[in-house]
Amino acid sequence: MMEVAAETSPHPEAPPVTFSLARQLVAEGLGTALLLTVVIGSGIMGDRLSGGNVAIALLGNTISTGAALVVLITIFGSLSGAHFNPAVTLAFLLKREIKPITAVLFITAQMIGAIAGVIAAHAMFGEAILQVSTKLRDGPAQMFSEFIATFGLLATILGCVRFSTGFTPVAVGLYITSAYWFTASTSFANPAVTVARSLSNTFAGIAPSSAPAFIVAQILGAVTAVVLFGWLLKEEPRP
Repeated sequence: MMEVAAETSPHPEAPPVTFSLARQLVAEGLGTALLLTVVIGSGIMGDRLSGGNVAIALLGNTISTGAALVVLITIFGSLSGAHFNPAVTLAFLLKREIKPITAVLFITAQMIGAIAGVIAAHAMFGEAILQVSTKLRDGPAQMFSEFIATFGLLATILGCVRFSTGFTPVAVGLYITSAYWFTASTSFANPAVTVARSLSNTFAGIAPSSAPAFIVAQILGAVTAVVLFGWLLKEEPRP
């Protein structure tokens, strides 16, 4: 979940490897699809094996999601930046590190990939392919949780990009693993994830009527993080 990195090189002396926009879009779509497959699939598996113990189901969902994020960001980070999240893409757009048209295409790929990931998870577990969630997640506490979750996620990414880029996959995976438990909303922190999870009437679902408030809170959290950390991380000239 770093800034778009279209040019990379495994060796300092080697010429950079350039990845086309088409490849970056496929990376964003595929990465987001795999992420949602993990989120929904591990939720279903945890729910089926927990014997009704919600804490155990959430624990399984948490560990699987956090671990998968480390792997997916490592795989796709050098291809597209591994945003997998419209809030992250918006943040880098506000920082002027990605072009507006590219940002629109990234978000489109993320949305399509997220929905495809939900469908894949349903198919693997023999669930109805097309579903609409009935799980309400309403109220100011839930919205505030999503604001905090997304703010913290962007703080993690921006801080790592500034000081320790190579640690970003692990940092994001650890943050989301933690945020599943310290936020009342279980840390969606991602508009594409929110939309896709509204199409799954399973453990990880969210009712469509609850989704808009989540998305608004996520966008506000991302914008706030960009503004605050833009100031906090800005280099100052030496005296």
